[in-house]
Amino acid sequence: MKHSRKIIYLASFLFSIPVAITTYINSSFLEIYINTNYIAVIYVVASLATIIGLLEMPRILTRLGNRKTSALFSIVTFFSLIFMAFGKMEFVVIPAFIIYFVATNCILATLDIFMEDFSKSRAIGRFRGFYLMIVSSAWVIAQLVSGSIITKSSYTGIYLFSAGFMVLVSFIFVLFLQDFEDPKYKKVPIKRTIKFFIQNKHISKIYLINFILRFFYAWMIIYTPIYLHEYIGFTWNQIGVIFTVMLLPFVLLEFPLGKLSDKIGEKKMLLIGFSIIAFFTTTIPLLHTSELWLWASILFLTRVGAATIEVMSETYFFKSVSVENADAISFFRNTAPFSFVVAPLVAIPILLLIPTFQYLFFALGAVLLLGLLITLRLKDVR
Repeated sequence: MKHSRKIIYLASFLFSIPVAITTYINSSFLEIYINTNYIAVIYVVASLATIIGLLEMPRILTRLGNRKTSALFSIVTFFSLIFMAFGKMEFVVIPAFIIYFVATNCILATLDIFMEDFSKSRAIGRFRGFYLMIVSSAWVIAQLVSGSIITKSSYTGIYLFSAGFMVLVSFIFVLFLQDFEDPKYKKVPIKRTIKFFIQNKHISKIYLINFILRFFYAWMIIYTPIYLHEYIGFTWNQIGVIFTVMLLPFVLLEFPLGKLSDKIGEKKMLLIGFSIIAFFTTTIPLLHTSELWLWASILFLTRVGAATIEVMSETYFFKSVSVENADAISFFRNTAPFSFVVAPLVAIPILLLIPTFQYLFFALGAVLLLGLLITLRLKDVR
């Protein structure tokens, strides 16, 4: 079991490198092929396709098993990155991006199943925290190299570099974890899954909390790189440095906070997390400078809040479900693609109404305050 966890930690780390490298440059990359106003539409289409894919995950898992499903989506991700690197035409690049978006989200769901099976109930916070720390380390490393890769070889180099990592991930799922025993996955009708979340009020609250966090990520992923590059004037190398500093809280905090949640529960830390993230997000529009370290510091502090919310919401949810509940796990993971549907749809009318781009972050701060109100009504899992 310990050996299997190490394999999953390695696969998660290697998988997170290409995801982290591409996430913050995808919107700028798509801007080459389509008008900026339509980028949000592409994210909406990709997210809707992902939601459908995740809802079908129990059926796929029953047919193939978790290991083969992971390998399949890893190979699909590899080819989608190759097409993004060399496609050069919008009718190739855009479908490749959508497929990439769907496949990577499905891999995240399969990794959840591995981790849920390898974790013990009394130590879920510790295992989840360590898992998230491994993933976050990959994100930090990715930001260190992404700017220089773009500078030297443009976007082609970024996506080709990412594809190389997916080869390694595919090999892991093909060659290892063959002794993994799949649970009996329950294919539950979506209406019953939604009913399960509604009837379990605290699970539905943690779903909403996780959705608000994913909404924050989606908003930041789509609009922060554009804002820093096009409006503030930072180069991609500078943005790489800013994002490296920004992501450090996920490496430094998630493992110790995960262990702490096993002792004191999640509610108090969620309240602290939302207070921090809401306050510092609303300070972003007040920055009228191109001072790199000031931007890095403010974004770092927003991620202190985000890291706290992430590990607490993950721990709370996985304390409340079992590995057999693949439908519930897939539905919970739908918060990520669903946020990429809702965030652009909310942002588009706001962009039409506000005087300047920076006011988008005031709106985001208001959404985060909603998460604070929901957390006040949450009860800890014991």
